[in-house]
Amino acid sequence: MGMSLDPEICWRAWTARDARFIGRFVMGVTSTRIYCRPGCPARLPARRHARFYVTPAAAEAAGFRACLRCRPDRAPGYPTTSVTSAAGTAATVSRALRLIDEGALAEGSLETLATRLGVTSRWLRELFIRHVGAAPLDVARTRQAHFARRLLEDTRMPVEDVAAAAGYGSARRLRAAFQQTFRRAPVSIRHARRNGSGEAGSPGALVLQLPARPPFDAASLLAFFAARAIPGVETIERGGYRRTFALDGVPSVLEMRPHAGGVEVRLPAHAAAAVPRVLARVSRLFDLDADTPAIAAWLARDARLRRALRGRAVRVPGAFDPFEAGVRALLGQQVSVAAARTLAGRLVAACGAPLARPEPPLAHVFPTPAAVAGAPLEKLGLTRSRAAALRGFAAAVADGTLDLGTFRDLDDAVAKLSALPGIGDWTAHYVAMRGLGEPDAFPAGDLGVRQALGRAGRLPSERETRARAERWRPWRAYAVIALWTESRRPAARRTLTKPNGKVTV
Repeated sequence: MGMSLDPEICWRAWTARDARFIGRFVMGVTSTRIYCRPGCPARLPARRHARFYVTPAAAEAAGFRACLRCRPDRAPGYPTTSVTSAAGTAATVSRALRLIDEGALAEGSLETLATRLGVTSRWLRELFIRHVGAAPLDVARTRQAHFARRLLEDTRMPVEDVAAAAGYGSARRLRAAFQQTFRRAPVSIRHARRNGSGEAGSPGALVLQLPARPPFDAASLLAFFAARAIPGVETIERGGYRRTFALDGVPSVLEMRPHAGGVEVRLPAHAAAAVPRVLARVSRLFDLDADTPAIAAWLARDARLRRALRGRAVRVPGAFDPFEAGVRALLGQQVSVAAARTLAGRLVAACGAPLARPEPPLAHVFPTPAAVAGAPLEKLGLTRSRAAALRGFAAAVADGTLDLGTFRDLDDAVAKLSALPGIGDWTAHYVAMRGLGEPDAFPAGDLGVRQALGRAGRLPSERETRARAERWRPWRAYAVIALWTESRRPAARRTLTKPNGKVTV
């Protein structure tokens, strides 16, 4: 969403308490200096006291503090792009926000972040002011404070541990930040939450809620993941998704339980320091911030996509880790989905770190790039050429030649991925779509997409497919998922082509 908010439209949406506008803007009240999200149960202020902002960071930069009733920080992620501007400068802001969520500004400077995005720090700041309404450091501080507040409200973590997990380093710095942001002490926020809703979390585990933009169809995402679950690493059972992970070298088990309002995330207390990065990855995995009604309305201008969507709210199933997404794509070349799962299971058993306490069927963590680069891949049943491609990809990530978090844009990602032996345009776009969260990624040579667009038994060429998809931009990835998951046939059994062979999805 750009910075052009119409105050009168915002006011009408606010007075109607229309929940569909949650995440699109917040309202600051000048008489109380508090900002809220649409649907807040608080009494309506006088119109003259209402001010509207695109994001919580923008409201806080203007001197407002978050409402303790509606908790605007818990709304689904605030979009930085409109349906017609998800490319170019707004896309740079989206990538920057993803990196901030994963700790880029906690671990480095604004200059370092800008360098990773291929722009100057001054230009990045101007882009944030234009699209978010606040500078990058203000956004980072807002998200950091609200994340710490979430930990205080939802878990039993001591204040010192909350400070460490949120990146403050000490309880003293956490208290100072809370006084500035909420005008309250951390302990008082925790007590208020417990008095209002009982226990906060459960012993030995961190349980957090990630909201999704409605409507949220979790069943279709779980079905997609279930068909591709890697043995020993992932399992989908009883409506939940469990998987192993390792951030900072500590193997752990993560449980995600989707529901109509979003995803409940449960992870062990010892993984507290990894929580910000885990939540960012879960959000990308389930595509929680997608404005699906707006995307569907844009794509439905094409009659074929209108039939494929049939009122569905399509999201792009992501990957927990971009390196893992790349390995999946390479293992899936020229084989079925079932065979690709088998190969991935062999790879995990051969070079994945074992859990200290296995939780059957979960036993290993997905292997690191260095482990894959040094593994005897040919012994796993891979062809010599595919083993070489996988080894080259893993080695490039391991030695830093290929940094999966620093692509400037989709074209840059595709160019750098395709420069590696064994990775063609299809695979590069697939990794960009699922591993990098690129909304406009588009494997134009995909057989499934071309078949769906065929007429009278004739398949359009890759060139013709790409030309038709121009009208779908900047949401071509969502168009691909809509066609893949169309009810006419199961997506799990489909194989897809690229110029040098078949690739499974």
